[in-house]
Amino acid sequence: MQVPSELETNPSEQEIDTQVVPPPTKSPPRRSSGLVWLWLLVLALLSLGGYYFWSKNTATSAAAIAASKAGGKKAGPGAAPVVEAKARRGNIGVYITGLGSVTPIYTVTMKSRVDGQLMKVHYNEGDLIHEGDLLVEIDPRPYMVQLEQAEGQMLRDQANLENARVDLERYKTLLAQNAIPEQQFATQKAAVLQAEGSVKSDQGQIDSAQLNLVYCKITAPITGRVGLRLVDPGNIVHASDTTGLLVITQIDPISVIFTVAEDDLPVVLRKLAAGQHLQADAYNRDNQTKIGSGALANVDNQIDPSTGSLRLRANFENKNNLLFPNQFVNVRLLIEEKTGVTLVPTAVIQRNTRSTYVYLVKDDNTVTVRQVAIGTTEGNDTEVTSGVEPGDTLVMTGVDKLEEGTKVEAEIAEEKPGDNSGGKKK
Repeated sequence: MQVPSELETNPSEQEIDTQVVPPPTKSPPRRSSGLVWLWLLVLALLSLGGYYFWSKNTATSAAAIAASKAGGKKAGPGAAPVVEAKARRGNIGVYITGLGSVTPIYTVTMKSRVDGQLMKVHYNEGDLIHEGDLLVEIDPRPYMVQLEQAEGQMLRDQANLENARVDLERYKTLLAQNAIPEQQFATQKAAVLQAEGSVKSDQGQIDSAQLNLVYCKITAPITGRVGLRLVDPGNIVHASDTTGLLVITQIDPISVIFTVAEDDLPVVLRKLAAGQHLQADAYNRDNQTKIGSGALANVDNQIDPSTGSLRLRANFENKNNLLFPNQFVNVRLLIEEKTGVTLVPTAVIQRNTRSTYVYLVKDDNTVTVRQVAIGTTEGNDTEVTSGVEPGDTLVMTGVDKLEEGTKVEAEIAEEKPGDNSGGKKK
């Protein structure tokens, strides 16, 4: 049997086959390990970069917090920025203020004094008219007829009067001759008086008709502005109508009626009794724009017990028509003018629960706290009675950064007469 011999040779071939077909290699796992190390390196670099930026921002924030705790003040050349203003010598007024309403001195509602048809209108709504100007015409023809009738009646009665007078003269002669009884002469004398009465009555009728003709032409009794037309031409108007034809209001001059507290009344009455003319200024609704200047004219005769106030009237020239009837205004009544006092901008005055003070800038550009006493405040100016002298430099804005001895770098507030814009200059 040769089978075993073949089987003996097969193992070698199997060994050769086994060596020819090697097992799977492990190189792919070796590449995966390299990628992992690469990713680890990237993550490490990112972590280092993040830590760097975090530490930098943390240092910046810490510096900001430290600056905030220091109150924003900088030492040395970094002085606190402020705006300063100088105290000055000037004048300031003492005012009494009140709320008022513009009221025409004269207001006229024109009505017809006769009955008739409205024929013509000789004005435009809103016109400025003058005293004596013709405004409207009412149909005069009925009153012209009445005038003719009265004149005719008078002519007849005058003729009767003349005849009665002639008879009286004749009877007077006959009575002297005892040709007629005295009773007849007395009767004729009474007839003459009766005829004279009739003539006088006729004259009254004539005057009435002529007056009605005058009333048919309605003229302006005052100078002022005419309002909207209340009745159109063609309508029948009556003297008994409650609604007028038009309204005229006097515009120039015009008055303002305003109220003041009863506590302010004594000083006002004292000034008026001394013959002083008290100036009154009218300001618009927001109390910023001056729209008129006038003078106190009258004081009411009683105090309103419900409000404890008194009404006053001031008259104003109104050539520019800025004051309009029933307009709301704020009135400031000047009762005293203080001259040669120390004035500072109101913004420099600081207050706490115990005192009133200012920050005074010294020659070395440091500030010191100065106690002050104040007087009258008017607009943007305040009177200082003690603690500050004209020419002193005071801090106006930026005081929240200051304390005793703080060094400041200042801008000077621009000073322009009548300018409240708050402009600044170096």
